[in-house]
Amino acid sequence: QTHALIVLGGYVGVDEYRYVYFVLLLILYVLILCSNCTIICVVWIHRNLHEPMYVFIAALSLNSLLFSTSLYPKLFADVLSHEQSVTRVSCLLQFLFFYTFGGSDFLLLSAMAYDRYVSICRPLHYAATMGTSRVAVFLALAWLFPALHLSVAAVAHSRVKLCDFTVGDFFCNNTIVKLYCVVPRFLNVWRLVILTNITLIPVLFILFTYVKILSVAYFSRGEVRKKAAETCLPHLMVLISFSCLCGFHVIAAQLDSDLPKIVRLAINLQIAAYNPLLNPIIYGVKMKEIWKHVKRLLACRGKRFKSFA
Repeated sequence: QTHALIVLGGYVGVDEYRYVYFVLLLILYVLILCSNCTIICVVWIHRNLHEPMYVFIAALSLNSLLFSTSLYPKLFADVLSHEQSVTRVSCLLQFLFFYTFGGSDFLLLSAMAYDRYVSICRPLHYAATMGTSRVAVFLALAWLFPALHLSVAAVAHSRVKLCDFTVGDFFCNNTIVKLYCVVPRFLNVWRLVILTNITLIPVLFILFTYVKILSVAYFSRGEVRKKAAETCLPHLMVLISFSCLCGFHVIAAQLDSDLPKIVRLAINLQIAAYNPLLNPIIYGVKMKEIWKHVKRLLACRGKRFKSFA
């Protein structure tokens, strides 16, 4: 069943609104590319942004690009096609990339939380603790750790027999287990391991660090409070929005047959667009140093456009 075709049954009115879907998805993808590439380029170009906090923000933007690129090209092909389907191998690859990059977001946010914890709670040890080598290790773990977990899951999925060939969403996610004749116990256990290691533990770690940060900021001078508010607020906003979206996704996957198609479509579109688009906006506007360089970049481009016109 390796080359079996799986029908993507999550689209609503694709024959009638084919080009509306395409234009909407294209606009979203271009906005995601432009906004995240802007953050990456700004951090890359300016030496005063070559600090762990900004490096992690750039890594988060890069992860958003990888996450979106694992979804959107296939979506473009599907909405322009008269038959929305995917081979089982391609489906499992999309499943692998979708959850790998999704899990990497949580681990990158954990690394950012640790960076803020050391910066605010142990400022004298910051330079020694957050050196270049440690930042590189955190970045490597953020991508490799979820990839290893999801690779095991993808291999386990590939060995299960299919009894159905229509998935209820417009891309391959956890709902593919509903296609199986019997879901092996190992797969159920491993899904809990993934959920614990890549989602629950990072979120608990982030909450723990922020309790420490808030307690230190509360008993400190105004400068420390200001620093905590400026650098930690964007991080918390991203964490809350991303956690809520992941929660909606898990619930939607469990209630797949009970939810109307249009509701599932709306939830999955938000997952595909909301966070990759929101992250660079939050960090670009809320982080003063990044926003300062972004404004200069936009002003420079505006002047070039006027001179060209």
